Amino acid sequence: MTKAAPPIVKVTMLIRRPVAEVFNAFVDPNITTKFWFNRASGALNQGATVTWFWDHYGVSAKVRVITLDTHRRLVIEWPARAQWDFEERSNGTTFLTITASGFEGTQQEQYQQALDQTEGFNLVIAACKAWLEFGVQLNVVADKAPDFKAAPLHLQ
Repeated sequence: MTKAAPPIVKVTMLIRRPVAEVFNAFVDPNITTKFWFNRASGALNQGATVTWFWDHYGVSAKVRVITLDTHRRLVIEWPARAQWDFEERSNGTTFLTITASGFEGTQQEQYQQALDQTEGFNLVIAACKAWLEFGVQLNVVADKAPDFKAAPLHLQ
């Protein structure tokens, strides 16, 4: 019996905005909050660890910046690894690829995480496109599961 390869997520989108603008949309929380999370403890900078908050769900995530290659690549861990590759096109557009890998747990858990991140990154990349190209906030992240609330943490 052959063990299956670990799952890798890959989502792509052409965004009709210059690469600097698309890159900045993911490192500057003042922009990212228009299409993804509600707030952040800071901007993404090389080596930084920040917290992103989805207040409508009552959850947050610690994000560690592994690589920040301005206008080219962004790599974070949260806890899986996610990588954004920004390809500048000659017509002032950007082809964006987001790849996620390094999921933990059983094979079934890894594949479920990959499916969840595929869905999530597809929503995020489409919402980013809508915001940058048309100034429209789609609210797809908040509206994906409007009745979800994280269980309160009980410290012992």
